[in-house]
Amino acid sequence: MRIPINNRTSRTLSPPSLMARLAVVVTLATLLSAACNVHTPSAPGSVFSISVTPNVTLAINEPQQFIAVGKDAEGRVVSITPTWSVVAGGGAIDNAGMFTAGAVAGTFANTVKATDRGVSGFASVIVTNVLNNILGSANSYGILAGSTVTCAGAPGTINADVGVSPGSTTTGFPPCTITGSTHLADAVAGTQQGRLTGAYNYLAGRPCGTVVTPADLGGRTLAPGVYCAATSMGVTGTVTLDGRGDANATFVFQVGSTLVTGTGANIALIGGAQAKNVWWQVGSSATLGTGTTFRGNILALTSITLVDNATMLGRALARNGAVSLGTNNSITLP
Repeated sequence: MRIPINNRTSRTLSPPSLMARLAVVVTLATLLSAACNVHTPSAPGSVFSISVTPNVTLAINEPQQFIAVGKDAEGRVVSITPTWSVVAGGGAIDNAGMFTAGAVAGTFANTVKATDRGVSGFASVIVTNVLNNILGSANSYGILAGSTVTCAGAPGTINADVGVSPGSTTTGFPPCTITGSTHLADAVAGTQQGRLTGAYNYLAGRPCGTVVTPADLGGRTLAPGVYCAATSMGVTGTVTLDGRGDANATFVFQVGSTLVTGTGANIALIGGAQAKNVWWQVGSSATLGTGTTFRGNILALTSITLVDNATMLGRALARNGAVSLGTNNSITLP
């Protein structure tokens, strides 16, 4: 039986139906294309930028290690071998990025330069004649010791942090007290001992301005400067440090072997001088006699002892040995 042509169902697509199907096909193709082009992270590329740290304030002649980090255009770290240079003054730098501040104070913007494959990064340096920066993160420590810290008996107060490294003990706490944190043979204490070593070496390396002869400072009034003694140095009675109106006046005492103060000795400050700017670099050990009133920071190679009733406005920082307190001692940060 033949079906009349007029009764057949037409399969011809109208224009609107055709456009709808084309739209579906295009959308599906777009999705497939996107799926096939998912971004796969590639290996770090060529160096695009270099950052140099830190931007830092340094004392005259103070050393500082600089670090350079290279990144590609997508911010991923890439390996670099920087060439170091100083382009705007302020000091000198070696091939490993160790910078040494110069003798002229000032602000030196973008002076430390690290370059690799034509890309450079910069850091700025401020050079100051104030030495209270040389301890860095160790500034908060009233005591650092290499072996141990002991306190014979209360009252005895350390109004600061205390650290021991590589030793690991304190004795007499309590009844003596530490108001800050205590770090014993941990990474923090090791870091602070490293800062102490750097500061000690820096002070020892400063040119001597005045040789102390005889090597007892008692009864003298001293202007800012660097004072040295090849062997021991002592304080009997009072030595007066005169800042001459300069709140940043710096006093450095380089002691070849021992520093000993007599009973009731006094480090007096006048003319704007401040204890934070007084530094005693001691080649072996320091002993503060009974009732001494001491102002300044002691950095000793071996040990530091405070006899009964001695007080410090400063720091007792011993590289290799012990810091030993008697009774009724106090140490307060300047």
